[in-house]
Amino acid sequence: MEINFLKDLVELIAEFEEESKESALYQNDIQGFKDWIADTQRRSTEESEPDWEGKINGRSADSVISTFIVHMNRYGKSYSKAAIQGSDFSGQEDFIYLINLNSFGPMSKMDLIRKNVHEKPVGNQIINRLIKHGWVDQVESEKDKRSKLIFITKAGKDELEKHMGKIREATKIVSGDLTLSEKMTLIQLLNKLSVFHKEIYDKNIEGEDLLREGLKKQADT
Repeated sequence: MEINFLKDLVELIAEFEEESKESALYQNDIQGFKDWIADTQRRSTEESEPDWEGKINGRSADSVISTFIVHMNRYGKSYSKAAIQGSDFSGQEDFIYLINLNSFGPMSKMDLIRKNVHEKPVGNQIINRLIKHGWVDQVESEKDKRSKLIFITKAGKDELEKHMGKIREATKIVSGDLTLSEKMTLIQLLNKLSVFHKEIYDKNIEGEDLLREGLKKQADT
């Protein structure tokens, strides 16, 4: 046993003895010491645990997280809407699809749709709108002649570049007043959540089976 551990233990016992003299809550014996340790840990957890609306009435942390994520998505959309006001973009999905194609190159319709976590009908509607504007086009895949690849056109790149300044500003606002350290922590947590949900999403499960799969995966982790 390391000497530092023994020193820490002696200091802890001394702290307990001092507090047990001032309070009748704990007996000055091993059981009293164990009770004191348990209460100290509980108080420490309560002090570090954040407060939230409805907590006192039993609202769960899961409910709060879900609500915050939904609200953050709506805040982000409102900033994006302001950034593209006066442009020919119909919404943030238009420029996000263009950004993906510009960053990652040509890809199939389904790959592009799934990269943006959209359902097929919604994704096709966005792609058709971009094609109509002349911002994207499609070409036969060299690997599979039955498949077509979607790519961003020069007009699409020009339109994207025209509004990228304001789009970057909208993106920056979303992170609010977080410090660099807080941003890095948030990225780690969101990435962990994204990996968890993407594995479920990639299975193409629908309805109640989707809920069962999500709960099963959560229980297994």
